[in-house]
Amino acid sequence: MANGGLAGFHNRQDSRILDKASQKEGKLDKHSPLAQPPKHPNTTRIQTPLYTRSNNQVLACPECGSTRLYKDGLRYLADGIMVQRWLCRDCGYRFSERKPLQKSHKWQINMPSALFSSRQVCELLTEESKNLAEVTRQENAQREGTTQKSDIKGRIINYTWQLKKQAYAETTIKNYGYLLKALIDNGTNLYDPENVKETIARQQSWCPGRKNNAVKAYNLFAAIEGINWTPPKYKQPQKFPFIPTEREIDDLIAGTSKPLSAFLQLLKETAVRRGEAYNTLWSDLDLTCRTIRITPEKGSNPRIFHISETLATKLGNLPRNSERIFTYSSIYQLEKSFRRQRKRLVQKLANPRLLNIHCHTFRHWKATMEYYRTRDIFHVMQFLGHRKIENTLLYIQLANSIFKDHDDHYVCKIAKTAQEATQLIELGFDYVTGEYADGGKLFKKRKLLYLGSSSEGL
Repeated sequence: MANGGLAGFHNRQDSRILDKASQKEGKLDKHSPLAQPPKHPNTTRIQTPLYTRSNNQVLACPECGSTRLYKDGLRYLADGIMVQRWLCRDCGYRFSERKPLQKSHKWQINMPSALFSSRQVCELLTEESKNLAEVTRQENAQREGTTQKSDIKGRIINYTWQLKKQAYAETTIKNYGYLLKALIDNGTNLYDPENVKETIARQQSWCPGRKNNAVKAYNLFAAIEGINWTPPKYKQPQKFPFIPTEREIDDLIAGTSKPLSAFLQLLKETAVRRGEAYNTLWSDLDLTCRTIRITPEKGSNPRIFHISETLATKLGNLPRNSERIFTYSSIYQLEKSFRRQRKRLVQKLANPRLLNIHCHTFRHWKATMEYYRTRDIFHVMQFLGHRKIENTLLYIQLANSIFKDHDDHYVCKIAKTAQEATQLIELGFDYVTGEYADGGKLFKKRKLLYLGSSSEGL
């Protein structure tokens, strides 16, 4: 402390002592300068309240015992705790309070101390407080919902990665991920199985087959996340596929672009799936022998087909920019191009039936024609690559329902020599029986009636 401060302090103490002594002896007048408390220059003396601790003890200066104190800032300890510092207004002693201060939290409208209060407030203020509390609750819920959405997106990414590690097909992974995203967009909590069931059941635009696929997608998600649930049972009702005429198929092939025309021609001649045709490589094509090898999908058997000269020419004219024959960026881009060109042909040819033709329709059409031509279900089974004959029995009913009026249409030939009989057998004719007077033998073969085209005897 400066010397001037000490001198002023001692002078004040001396004046007070003299003032008290003089008043006792009656020697000093009450208006005497010594009887008045000292005043600091340029300051105003004010009365301050007493500072009390939490235990109701009055806070006083430890040096002189005065309760006239100033707050002199905060003191931060090494461990981060802050304590209040005080300055005595009488003796000038600076000290710190022993009890550390509690950090005050920001007051909120929905704090328990604010909501449950015994204070009387006006009705308007109460209503405003409720509105503010509701807004805060909604903001917190929205913030939590955003966090949950970002978290669930990460879960779906992990879900698709787990399916990829389990060797699921790319199309299956993408479809299942899309179905889970559709459930989330409808406000579904994927960790609540009952909520998932309700959301699937409410989808009026989903057919039973799509709902069944959604159940399969969530089954895998529940298995990965360890969720127990009882899946609902949705069954796709069996119905006959649409079978177009050959003229409609040829119109569609002729009216599309060169790459898509070659793609559709391949589907027509081989009845392969769209993914099998899309993944065909140049190394699978042999233009010299006019053969093409098919890598199977969905657990089917591998096949090899002899293609026509027309298809071989179309494939040979395509640019070889990659290992794959068809250079679309994805199978979905190919489908998008097909739908766009099909819509244009519908308007050009004024035939709305073309809208019912999809890539898989070519497979149904070819299988139906093959069974009608051969009447051999095992041949059709091997042609399609099926492992189970139950999947092929559908085409028996299709052929019988479509060609029920043409079962007696045959092409008959008579072979008089062994060489003629050999040629007919090579063409697929069946020997009937019997021998006629001129020495000839009878052979027959069913007419191959393509819908929408003239009858041909092969």
